[in-house]
Amino acid sequence: MDPRDEIDPGQFAMLTGTFRDQLLHCLEECARGRRGLFTIDPTGEESPVWPEAERLRELAVAMQPVLSQAGERDALCDEFLDLCTIHGESDPGERKLARAFLERIGKGEVGAPAEGGKKPW
Repeated sequence: MDPRDEIDPGQFAMLTGTFRDQLLHCLEECARGRRGLFTIDPTGEESPVWPEAERLRELAVAMQPVLSQAGERDALCDEFLDLCTIHGESDPGERKLARAFLERIGKGEVGAPAEGGKKPW
């Protein structure tokens, strides 16, 4: 990496802190029933856009290569993007995912494998 392209560690902390704050806010809203955090079109129909969730997904996608290039990772970002890929018919709904993710964050379990290899929801 070119030394001119290096990012100050304080900027990483600011970036990941901003992401965490926005993630927690969106997870709390989603846990209360707001849809669209983990999927772009949660109903398959025309639905109102949730700008904060859209920005959060964009920030997460943009953060990964920046952190990776510097040899860094953010477990919250990684797990959030993983949850955004869950779209199966038998998979849990967004509200349940949000609650489980908030619980894992509260317990400090994000970034660690789930107990017994089970899915955390």
